[in-house]
Amino acid sequence: MSNFVFEKTKIEGIYIVTPKHFGDERGYFMETYNEQAFKEAGLDYTFVQDNQSSSKKGVLRGLHFQKTHPQAKLVRVLKGEVFDVAVDLREGSETYGEWVGTILSEENHKQLMIPRGFAHGFLVLSDYAEFAYKCDDLYHPEDEGGLMYNDEDVAIEWPEIDCEHIFSEKDQKHPTLKELDFKFKKEVLNG
Repeated sequence: MSNFVFEKTKIEGIYIVTPKHFGDERGYFMETYNEQAFKEAGLDYTFVQDNQSSSKKGVLRGLHFQKTHPQAKLVRVLKGEVFDVAVDLREGSETYGEWVGTILSEENHKQLMIPRGFAHGFLVLSDYAEFAYKCDDLYHPEDEGGLMYNDEDVAIEWPEIDCEHIFSEKDQKHPTLKELDFKFKKEVLNG
C-alpha cells in the first residue's frame, strides 16, 4: 500500500500528491518521494537536481520554463504557504494555455507533480516560505523562458493578499501567451 495519494487535476499529467503523515507528541514522519510508488502511479521520473528557495510574503516567482531542456518538477513547501501554478505550453495539447493552481503548505504537506512542457510559478501567501523541488533535468540558465504572470488570456486566479506583489526585474518582462513564440514540441518533451 502506497504512502501517497495521487490526485489527477483537470490537466493531463499534473497531479496533486499528498503523502501520508505519521505523527504523535514527538513530531511527525512522512515520505516525500518514493520512486516505486510514483512509478506505480504512472509517474516515471528520474530526478537529478533538488532546489530550495526562500521568499517573503508577496513574492511572485515565475512563470518559468526551460526551452530545450524542459524539466518535470515535484514541488512542495517546507515552511509557510504558497499558491503554486503550472500553465500548459505543450504543442497540440487540448489544454494549451490553461492552468492548474493549488495551495501548498507546511500544514497540508501537498506536492504538485508538474510534467515537462509547463511554465511554473508561485505566490507566497505567508509571511515567509521555504519552497523545495526536484527536477528531472539540470538547470541551464541560457535556456530560460518565461510567461507573464498576469496574462489575461491565461487568466490565473491569483489569491488576494494584503500586500503588493514583489517581482524580479526579469519576471516583469515575460511575454504574454499571444506574444510567446514558443511551444514545447513532443520530441523535446520525450527527451
